[in-house]
Amino acid sequence: MACLPGKAYLGLTLPPQAGVGAASLIADAIAREPVTLPAGYAVHISSTRDRLILAIDSGKPEQAASFFPFDEFALRNAAEQRVTSLADGIQLELERADASDQLPARLRGVVEFNDGRAFAIDAPVFAASAASTRTSSEDIGFAGAILLAFVGGSILNLMPCVFPVLFLKALSLTASTGEEPRARMRHGLAYTVGILASFWAILGALLILRAGGHQLGWGFQLQSPAFVAGMASLLFFMALSMAGQFDLGLSFTGKGDSLTRKSGFAGSFFTGMPATVVATPCTAPLMGAAIGFALSQSVLSAFSIFTSLAMGLALPYLLFTLQPLWAKRIPRPGRWMELLKQFTSVPLFLTVIWLVWVYGRLYGSAAGDGVDHIARLLIGLLLLATAGWSLGHWPAQRAGALTALVLMVASLFVSLRIPSSDALQWNAFSQTALEQAHEAGRPVFVDFTAAWCLSCQVNERAVLRDKSVEHEFVAEHYVLLRADWTRYDPAITQELASVGRSGVPTYVVYPAAANSGAKVLPELLSRGVVLHALSHP
Repeated sequence: MACLPGKAYLGLTLPPQAGVGAASLIADAIAREPVTLPAGYAVHISSTRDRLILAIDSGKPEQAASFFPFDEFALRNAAEQRVTSLADGIQLELERADASDQLPARLRGVVEFNDGRAFAIDAPVFAASAASTRTSSEDIGFAGAILLAFVGGSILNLMPCVFPVLFLKALSLTASTGEEPRARMRHGLAYTVGILASFWAILGALLILRAGGHQLGWGFQLQSPAFVAGMASLLFFMALSMAGQFDLGLSFTGKGDSLTRKSGFAGSFFTGMPATVVATPCTAPLMGAAIGFALSQSVLSAFSIFTSLAMGLALPYLLFTLQPLWAKRIPRPGRWMELLKQFTSVPLFLTVIWLVWVYGRLYGSAAGDGVDHIARLLIGLLLLATAGWSLGHWPAQRAGALTALVLMVASLFVSLRIPSSDALQWNAFSQTALEQAHEAGRPVFVDFTAAWCLSCQVNERAVLRDKSVEHEFVAEHYVLLRADWTRYDPAITQELASVGRSGVPTYVVYPAAANSGAKVLPELLSRGVVLHALSHP
């Protein structure tokens, strides 16, 4: 069977430069299920409005390669793939099917080298400004990457994600003007070591996962719903403290002066960690090329570049602790500190709102799914707000700390718990679906519901998802239809009127025979009522 370039074949689209013989080659590749890139290989994909840059690092020069996308609408089939041989791999420039500012989330397909090697690729696509292509990496070089990383890390301190954390450290520095210079210097060093350790941990995890065949990039942890929920909770809790609901330091350090001194340097160390974590969503100007270069180099080079990035982030606070004269120029503590701290909680709350939005998007586009997860996360944040009230009401007391701890655990449980879903298949209600069920001689159960109807949600979770009820649905061969009245629907309104109802919740059992009368169940369901109605329609 011949396969023409530019046409889809076995799920792939051949580029124009592929000869007719490429069909058999790709067929063989698909038959043997092309493996992902081996350990030591790396792939980088960046995009502009009209092109995709696919760079593959194989550790040696590659002369030729072709890319065959699984999605025939991802690339312009008639366009030639421009190939550039690199010292440690190859770069392919691919034209997008449609010019758009909306970048594709991922690129999937098979890359085939001129020696017959074929590997499946499924990797995220980054904006060209935030992901370095191999050409730009070659241009900046190692020294340039070190410099860009340092400058980019310094700029991170001005980002809304990081600035509130740095501001907290500046307040603590202002409040400790009576300490000895050596003590302030040790605080600065502990904060710096915390940032370094965090950056090294992120890079280490990234390199280990990549060695295992995962294609990951900077910010990969934000692809985890658990991580995003945890970050949103942490920042929300910090924002509550900065807004004045409670004093975080007083609540957890207690009244003992010796305990405060012992935990002070550890506090500076662990403050560096959230500073690093909240910096992840922000890619400061100049950072993109440096990170892209680092992830394409050796382990030693990558750690050097990430160390430079970490030092740039830690530099402002470290300089203030190392220069006593600079610290003396900071205004004396006063009411201005509290007012400014409260104002600085605003960017933290804004970051939380953004993380909640990301959390919902991580669960895909299934109707209602992302909204349901957002609601659970918001309930978790409400529990955290209650925990903050407890700490503010009983400052530095065991009762307040224990109550807050219980509420924090409950918050994480609610936010991260995966809810049970319908074990049975519910289809959308329509007159056509109802008529088809009657033609097939099957009884029908219709759930007239709405998202804003609390009684509907209680009935659904407490009764309709009961195991015995679900078993009866299956045993009696019911067709299950859900009439979602969240938005006004004249067809649903008309059907409600036909059974003598004008609102939800409404539950109707339609016998198998089309001419039999419908049975309307009570608004408040019980398992016994539903089981009796199902067995005696």
